[in-house]
Amino acid sequence: MPSQRQKRRSIRARLRTAFGNEYVLLLIFSVLIGLAVSHGIVGFRKLVGLFQLAAFASETEKYFATVAAVSSWWHLLLAPTLGGLLVGLFIYYFMPDRRNQGIPDIMEACAYRGGRMDMKASLGAALASAASIGAGASVGREGPAVHIGASISSWITERLKFSRSFSLTLLGCGVASAVSASFNVPIAGVFFALEVVIGQYTLSVFAPIVIASVVSAVVIRNYFGHYPAFVVPEYFIDSLIEVPLFLVLGLVCALVACVFMYCVFAVQDGVGKLPIPVWMRPAIGGLAVGCIALAYPQILGVGYQATGLALKEAMPFALMFALILAKLAASSISLGSGFAGGIFSPSLFIGAMTGGSFGLAVAQILPNFASTHGAYTVLGMVGVASAVLGAPISTMLIIFELTNNTQMTVAVMVTVTTATVVTQQITGRRSFFVWVLERRGVTLDDASDQEAMLSTTIENVISDDFMTLPKSATLKETRELFANKRPGVVFIVDTKGRVEGGLTSAGFLERTHKPGSRRMTAGSAAKPCGTVILSHASLDRALKLMARENAEYLPVVDDIQARKVLGVLHRKDLMLACSNASDDSNA
Repeated sequence: MPSQRQKRRSIRARLRTAFGNEYVLLLIFSVLIGLAVSHGIVGFRKLVGLFQLAAFASETEKYFATVAAVSSWWHLLLAPTLGGLLVGLFIYYFMPDRRNQGIPDIMEACAYRGGRMDMKASLGAALASAASIGAGASVGREGPAVHIGASISSWITERLKFSRSFSLTLLGCGVASAVSASFNVPIAGVFFALEVVIGQYTLSVFAPIVIASVVSAVVIRNYFGHYPAFVVPEYFIDSLIEVPLFLVLGLVCALVACVFMYCVFAVQDGVGKLPIPVWMRPAIGGLAVGCIALAYPQILGVGYQATGLALKEAMPFALMFALILAKLAASSISLGSGFAGGIFSPSLFIGAMTGGSFGLAVAQILPNFASTHGAYTVLGMVGVASAVLGAPISTMLIIFELTNNTQMTVAVMVTVTTATVVTQQITGRRSFFVWVLERRGVTLDDASDQEAMLSTTIENVISDDFMTLPKSATLKETRELFANKRPGVVFIVDTKGRVEGGLTSAGFLERTHKPGSRRMTAGSAAKPCGTVILSHASLDRALKLMARENAEYLPVVDDIQARKVLGVLHRKDLMLACSNASDDSNA
């Protein structure tokens, strides 16, 4: 029977033959993933609309707050509470580890599992997230959408047995497609995938991700129109004298982002101590969110309606300031109590209210110098969101494409840089997602070592310090070989040249000094070699085999079935190579 590696080679060889070379194949699959993911996101958005229709008799997100505002008080309490109960039961009984999945799981899969993800878990996460948003939980849809995109691409690559680097590039295509489809922002989708998931900007990776993002944008615009998520006036910065104000706003955004993240985890820890079943926690959180919505219905769902009004300068200072606190509390409770969903939309909402409030306050203090407060609303959005996501480049691009406004480039760069740097200094983490993983005991700092171990092969570590003997060779012949040639290892082979065992000089002396050893042959004296390693295996694979067999060496072959020895891999050489790979990855 052919091995999995042979099957993988066979599939890839047939595809390369059909399409010319592997890079052309990569570009073709980037188109296919763009099509598949964009239609998946269309389905997800419609699913959110169906749940929202069931909970609030309206499936449009643009007027969610208006619909909620005219709902009766018991409806505002019942919808998120009942939705939380259903979501809690679903996650408890059907999701792996009884928790939702999102962008942190993509990052972990990329770092430690070659981008392999569980498609069933992704479908469950999409269903739970759609139900959470539709029921009014104060969460975002972008995180679940990105998880869907990554899972679709992972499922395709796993079915076709693609290599690790090929799979990771296509995973980036899935992420870019999802961001592009979710926000209608193809440029930002590309850079989000490169900045958050892939971590490199080489042309070989860049081109297929661009193609996937563009294809996804074309499909999504066919369904939802050629419009950004927020249509706002073009704002301008009146004077560079305002640069110190951008720095101050960046500091404010950093503090708000830190408070937001700390509150999410504080709620999570607090709810975890309550003497109630795990599946009931989202229901308790939903009731609390409903109570907040009685006064501020704008906080329900993704909150795009309120964010759009703030960008159009259609909100007073008192309401915007109150919504900072209300949305922060509602989103912390929703995410911390166990609702499924993302954190990006809440970050945009909170940032918009923070920036708008800041702009109105500055206008009162410096009426002759400050720009219109709508400009500060845009800056607040990008400041808080970039600080939470830890992705300043892609967040800036998302804001530019969302608002269709590139007139404030300098202001955006100053605010984003300040907010991101200060947040990372305060929290000690690169992003909210990294913080989530650390709380699970997963450290991405170790992933660079893991990646180096997985991407480096043993080809340069293989030694030719070996010789072979037939298994029928006598002890005298074996002894003479060690004495005259002094090989590091003597491999014992059968009549077809397949390795069966190995001997070192020390091992040979130990085995042949025992009573009755005169009748032994080289084959009976040798230590059996049940495990061999392929010449293109990774350092990680070799290390695991060495540990499992507790071996000091392994025979290196080019085919598992033929088992013809090409070289020997010594433990000491492998450990030195692993140390060098780790040093290079941290350089």
